[in-house]
Amino acid sequence: MKNRTRYFVILSLLITVVGLGTGLVAYYVGFPAGVLAVTAGPQELRYVPRDATLVAYVDVREVMASELRKRLRETLPDQTNEQQEFQKQTGINIETDIDHIVAYTEQSASTSNPTPGMVLARGTFAESKIEAVMREHGARVEPYKDKRLIIVSGNSFLPKDPGNDASSPVMVARPDLALSFLQMGLVAVGNAELVRRAVDFGTGGDNLTANDEMMNLIKSLEPGNAWAVGRFDALRAAANLPDGMKQLPAINWFSMTGRITDGVSGVLRAETRDEESANNLRDLMRGFMALAKMQAGSQPGLQPLVQSLELGGSGKTVALSFSVPAQVFELLPSSRKPAGTQKAH
Repeated sequence: MKNRTRYFVILSLLITVVGLGTGLVAYYVGFPAGVLAVTAGPQELRYVPRDATLVAYVDVREVMASELRKRLRETLPDQTNEQQEFQKQTGINIETDIDHIVAYTEQSASTSNPTPGMVLARGTFAESKIEAVMREHGARVEPYKDKRLIIVSGNSFLPKDPGNDASSPVMVARPDLALSFLQMGLVAVGNAELVRRAVDFGTGGDNLTANDEMMNLIKSLEPGNAWAVGRFDALRAAANLPDGMKQLPAINWFSMTGRITDGVSGVLRAETRDEESANNLRDLMRGFMALAKMQAGSQPGLQPLVQSLELGGSGKTVALSFSVPAQVFELLPSSRKPAGTQKAH
């Protein structure tokens, strides 16, 4: 069960693989005639529920082709083998088959699964091959309306206690993970219940495009190839955040937009409950920036990053712009072994 579940988890976490930790820019992609029009953001937003707490996007092709991605492949542990294995098991090549990704999470009353979510990947997929490969690894296929859901059971064996080894495992019930092709070239992966709801949205419904507040935030995003928009109050209540973040002034909404090229640049915005909270947050950010400048004094390579920090915004809005130039990433030690290096026997 562990191996069968692994490949779905990898796909559902593609944002982590290709987002480079920046948080997920609206990129308009046309759909066939007759599909509901969206006035801002990618068309996949019509498959996202209205009450989503976090919505994110990444232009996978642009990020994968960036100079930063190439640099990180030299400095971070090599993931080529994992990607090849993933392609072997699913028929999906992350770097060439996927154009962009939209992902979301929503708040849940369940304490065992507080932040269910789903990934919508747009690209070129061999649907029959993917289904066949998944079935070979134990997935089952269930019809739902006019779609087919490829489902992996969420049940798995885990140790009774994280401190123990797997010699005394117990069965842990988790939501089923599902994959379904909503359209040609559009695949939904995630909690089976949410994938079924995405199928429902294909014929209409109360989706994110009816959420004026979040859609206005998406419209206001600055150009880039990755963005994220979310309700910070809901995430703070549901997520296991560090104590320091729990003590932040009251923030209702946040957004982040970034551009990944040879470096990373972007803007982080927070919409607070009132102007007093915004002023408190600005004071906190000024203190953080002052501390960062002091620490960068002994590390010249980090000074371009620290000097790029700029605090702005007015009223209830606080904005922090940043730029991580290429030379900062040159400080990362390379993980590749020198030519001719061999393992000792």
